[in-house]
Amino acid sequence: MEIKVVRKILAENDAQAAANRRRLTRARVAAVNLMGSPGCGKTSLLEALRAAAPRLRLGVMEGDIATTADAERMAACGIPVVQINTDRFGSACHLAANMVSAALDALPLEDLDILVIENIGNLICPGEFDLGEHRRVVVASVAEGPEKPLKYPLMFRRADLVLVNKVDLGRQAGDAAQLCRNVRKVNTDGAVIRTSARTGLGLRAWARWLRRLHAELFGKL
Repeated sequence: MEIKVVRKILAENDAQAAANRRRLTRARVAAVNLMGSPGCGKTSLLEALRAAAPRLRLGVMEGDIATTADAERMAACGIPVVQINTDRFGSACHLAANMVSAALDALPLEDLDILVIENIGNLICPGEFDLGEHRRVVVASVAEGPEKPLKYPLMFRRADLVLVNKVDLGRQAGDAAQLCRNVRKVNTDGAVIRTSARTGLGLRAWARWLRRLHAELFGKL
């Protein structure tokens, strides 16, 4: 019976995710599921991306168990944002497609080119659930240690892009080169970009990646 319940939950999630993707595709919005550990720099990279690519029409869904702290940071940058808190869903450690479906109603999709769904900080559960995104991006900071792709291979294996973040901290904080090599051990196809929200390294490359995604789906911006 437990296996049947799990299959039912995943099947229902996948069906809703497919509906979300169709809605976003009709609106010509390219959606990205942004994942990574707590403190890896997901929100800071979004703030820095806004500054580096101000013409990119970006919207954000912020996923957290509680608080609106990250959503407030997005709003302060002038980014259309909606907050999803999972504490009313049993403090779930990941977003699910039904949560995204409800949150889409609160965003001006007609004014967006890119929607970033910032998932809850976690290297396990978020990788298992399709939200209706077109691509998956994982942020891994050098300070977390280079072994993370090997310890959590599913998350990195399914990534279309890995942002190796906080490289400005230098080798004293972590080995960016080894982290990149370990990403390649579990994912030979996805793109890898070294980034720093503090210095701006890699942000233009990330913006180009997002523009290419939109072009692949809907035509050049």
